[in-house]
Amino acid sequence: MSVKDRLTDGLYGLGWATVKKLPEPVAKGLGRRIADTAWKRRGKSVLRLESNLARVVPDATPERLAALSKAGMRSYMRYWMESFRLPTWSKERAAGSFDPKDVHHLTDALASDRGVILALPHMGNWDLAGVWVTRALGVPFTTVAERLKPESLYDRFVAYRESLGMEVLPHTGGAAFGTLARRLRAGGLVCLVADRDLSASGVEVSFFGETARMPAGPAMLAQQTGALLLPVTLWYDDTDVMRGRVHAPVEVPESGTRAEKTSSMTQALADVFAGGIAEHPEDWHMLQRLWLADLEERAEARPETGPGAREGERRS
Repeated sequence: MSVKDRLTDGLYGLGWATVKKLPEPVAKGLGRRIADTAWKRRGKSVLRLESNLARVVPDATPERLAALSKAGMRSYMRYWMESFRLPTWSKERAAGSFDPKDVHHLTDALASDRGVILALPHMGNWDLAGVWVTRALGVPFTTVAERLKPESLYDRFVAYRESLGMEVLPHTGGAAFGTLARRLRAGGLVCLVADRDLSASGVEVSFFGETARMPAGPAMLAQQTGALLLPVTLWYDDTDVMRGRVHAPVEVPESGTRAEKTSSMTQALADVFAGGIAEHPEDWHMLQRLWLADLEERAEARPETGPGAREGERRS
């Protein structure tokens, strides 16, 4: 393991070990200070967040974008502070910390025994939403985690999410898709973060007027298993409770090839995500490249080719 990898793993380990022991006001204040410091430094992640927000709010002034990115960094650090502390929360605390609207779409779908896919963008705290599902509804679910470097950090994330009642599959090869399909055919619940996929299998969609790629998995799973595909959007307000909305199912088109149906359903997901992000842009934690135009600019600036270059772009 490299020095950088050991440092990364050590910092996350310190966060999980220390932050959950802090008094809540202290943890919240620490999160805001870290966010504000990162925002003032104007590093690559902050600049990328502002660039992404400029597409979401195209008429925003520079001052408005700066305010949004500052709020966005605070929202992002709220996610981390909550996540470090989630394992210590009681069932009652977890159930009372998330207030989803139109949850009947989820409960009705679960009652149908068809299997349910929840698809979310990188908004709010998707781990908290997951804990609410397992503890407030009492429903276990399966999700997928991208392999992180160092491997020890990935193991920390898997152990953390499993401690919250989630079954976590590694995002490698086709094995995860087969397992997810089996869970759905058995009437189970699958939750997937689904607003960014830069792999060759990503589906091109129109997102805030420009082309981006999103994962095909949710739409393909719905087609192959008959499961219901429900988009979910999340956001914070000025309270300690996260808000959210479970949207109506994305239906499988009656005609067209599998690829055409997948494209149509993924675009429908993108449209729902865009609506939620436009209403709460500061709670969209997209600190990475998303639109193809940004990836093309990077390719022109760094013309290296080959598997290593592509892998770096995927993780950017």
